[in-house]
Amino acid sequence: MTTSRFHSELLKRHPHYPARVMKITTAHGEVLTPTFMPVGTKAMVNHLTTDDLITHGTQLMLGGNTYHMLCAPGLDVIRNSGGMHRFMGWPHPLLTDSGGFQVFSLAKNKKICTVDEEGAHCKHPITGQIIHLTPKTSIAAQKIIGADIIMAFDECTSAHSDYAAALAAMQRTHRWLRQSQEEHEKMSCSAYGFHQALFGIIQGGDFRELREQSAQYIVEMDMDGIALGGELIGFHMAKTADIIEEIRPLLPENKIRYTMGVGLHPQNLLDVVQRGIDIFDCVAPTRNARHGTLYHGALVPEGSWFRWDPQGEERGRLLIKKSQYAQDNRPITEGCLCFTCTHHTRAFLHYLFKNTPIQYAHLACIHNVYTMQHVCDAMRACIFAAAVECRPI
Repeated sequence: MTTSRFHSELLKRHPHYPARVMKITTAHGEVLTPTFMPVGTKAMVNHLTTDDLITHGTQLMLGGNTYHMLCAPGLDVIRNSGGMHRFMGWPHPLLTDSGGFQVFSLAKNKKICTVDEEGAHCKHPITGQIIHLTPKTSIAAQKIIGADIIMAFDECTSAHSDYAAALAAMQRTHRWLRQSQEEHEKMSCSAYGFHQALFGIIQGGDFRELREQSAQYIVEMDMDGIALGGELIGFHMAKTADIIEEIRPLLPENKIRYTMGVGLHPQNLLDVVQRGIDIFDCVAPTRNARHGTLYHGALVPEGSWFRWDPQGEERGRLLIKKSQYAQDNRPITEGCLCFTCTHHTRAFLHYLFKNTPIQYAHLACIHNVYTMQHVCDAMRACIFAAAVECRPI
């Protein structure tokens, strides 16, 4: 039995830019884009509860990375819990990944992970047992994880790949995409009866010809959504913007567009949404928060769009460990409506950072994640206010 098939619908389009609002319908609820996905790699977003996420605007989460779930707690535990939604206590839409990026990272050490035409062969970090990640096993694992959006197994392309290496990775990604789709079509729902959407991932490195080939291939495969992958995406924002501009004309307007790994800074979201991207994820907001870097600034209208104004802080980041904040009784950001800014001062956060880092990290992560969601809310409101009606597609 399947329930509430995945559906994406174009609602509004900005009159001057490719920015748009999409509605995503899943078995676990609806999402309005643009929206930022906090990353819960190991079945939790570091230092945040599901209530923190919901209260501060999260609609869609990336949770339960396939590779890490295979390592711990294991698929049997997740299945026994009734899937990742129940295991995490997250009742809303969920996206998970295929493990491809973790394979990319692990394969830098051939003693830990090797990749061949079949897939990846990784040593379990504790037991040493070999974990085989292939298109078939990745999709099978994602059926048990039970996310609303699952990803085809791919080979992430290095930012430093030459043409031959980028071509080989793209061709392998396309073969694995077809195998992933074949496995998914055997049962389009999760192990718990909920319909799942399958997204394909564009590769091609820093080569326009290959990116366009990959985009055309994935469009022809008629996937539920289209992701833009590779180490360059999010890592190098100028090139990320160029790549989006190059491939966007090839992408159908009624499919969700996902830039993987984008979200190091609030300005990054403004840049990709302006160019027509719908969803994005990044570990940086919570990682930065834990290490004492807090987003600071405000959205400033610029033409019919926005830019992120750092309001006097270098690169729009406040480094809370600095002694200058020890007696600063202002919130992190004036006017911010997150729990942290409406209840606590910079002086208190400075004290926590120095003395009780766990309590500090909780409050800091709330602020950084809220900031990203606030930017998404503002962009969505801007598009609704300025946009023309979208014709049915």
